Formats: sequence, structure tokens, C-alpha cells
Amino acid sequence: MSATGRRFGGEPPTLVLDLDGTLVDTAGDLLATLNVILAREGLTPLTLEAARDIIGSGARAMLEAGFSAGGQVPSRERLDRLFAEFVDHYSEHIADVSAPFPGAVESLDRFLADGWRLAICTNKLESLARRLLDAIGISDRFVVIAGQDTFGVRKPDPRHLSETVSKAGGTANAAVMVGDSHFDIAAARAAGIPSIGVTFGYSSVPIGELGPDRIISHFDEMYAIAVELLDGQALS
Repeated sequence: MSATGRRFGGEPPTLVLDLDGTLVDTAGDLLATLNVILAREGLTPLTLEAARDIIGSGARAMLEAGFSAGGQVPSRERLDRLFAEFVDHYSEHIADVSAPFPGAVESLDRFLADGWRLAICTNKLESLARRLLDAIGISDRFVVIAGQDTFGVRKPDPRHLSETVSKAGGTANAAVMVGDSHFDIAAARAAGIPSIGVTFGYSSVPIGELGPDRIISHFDEMYAIAVELLDGQALS
């Protein structure tokens, strides 16, 4: 049994990670896809700074932001068509430049060595999340990969997170959520799960203002802080 498992009554704890802007730096490929679609529609491409805060919100939100920047509001029918085009193009270019953040893979392996379950809870479509993780060679580390369509709810709805933990075989009092946005921190708070916020993500609001339980600026810090949060849960 792992050291963490012994401290926590034998139950393997669960580490849940957001994907875009937390585990993997996907901004380049997402923004490139968005700008391909906007160019087709005769709209001005967005800069990373303009799109940063909505990159983790999903393709529809990105498309709506692109149209809003151009002074347009697309019809539902048009948005549905462009969403399908976005998914098709992004699927073919999902890891052109996307890569795990520095230290991420090594950190995941440290958690696995200590007996943790690892899971993904992302507002990406599940199929795209799996395709991305397969492309960068780390999907086998996760017992659950849950997207916005996996349970019919999406962050900040706490059910997205709590169902992910449950599907991984874990419980809320032996889990930690890691994310970069309001969606992640709010979902964790509502689900009663401690959270770690990362400073290198895509939120335009400083992560400290979102109220995570702890903050890290590099994956090297994550293991010790996650264990500390679990120990605090056990004592509370």
C-alpha cells in the first residue's frame, strides 16, 4: 500500500486535472483553429490575449467571442455549423504545437507511484480530450477522461467533477482538483473538494482571486501540496 493510502485509511486518493491550460498548453492549436474558421467567415483573427480567457470554455464560446469581436452575433444554425467545422479542423491539428506543461508528466508519474488514481475533468468534448492525450502519449495514465458530454453537465456544475471522481472509484473526501479557471475552482468548491490553482493557465483573472485552496507555479510543487490538502481533509 502507498504512503498516501496508509495515511488515508487504505483508500487510494484521486487527483483530478483540468486539461486546457492546466495539464496541456493547447492555446496555439485552439487559437489557430478558431482563426481558420473566422477567416472563412470574413472575420478578423483573434490574438492570444483577446482569446485567452475563453480558451478553456469550449469551441462554442470561442466562436461566439470571435464573432462578438467582429460586431456580429451568429444565429444558432450558423453557430452549429461552425462548431462542427471547428471540431473537424481541430481534430486534425490537435497536437501540432500542444504539449504538456513543464514537469507535468514527471509529476503525474510521481502520483501514480504513490498509488493515486488520476482523472481528467475538462470542458472539451470527451472524444477530443482522448484524441489529444493519445497524441501526446499520456492517456494511459488516467482511469477516467471526462468531457463536457460525458455526464451531460459541465464545469462549473459540481456534478461534472463529483461524477468524474466517482467514476474513477474515488470519493470527494479523498480527492484534489487542479485547474486554471473559475470553472475548475468553482466546481471544486461546490463539490466539497480541495483545489489547486495553477498560475500558468489561461484565466485573465489572477488565479489567487478565484480562491483555490493552494496555488502552484510549476508542477514540481504539486505533489507535496496535494498530499498536504488530503491530510487536511482527513483531519477536518
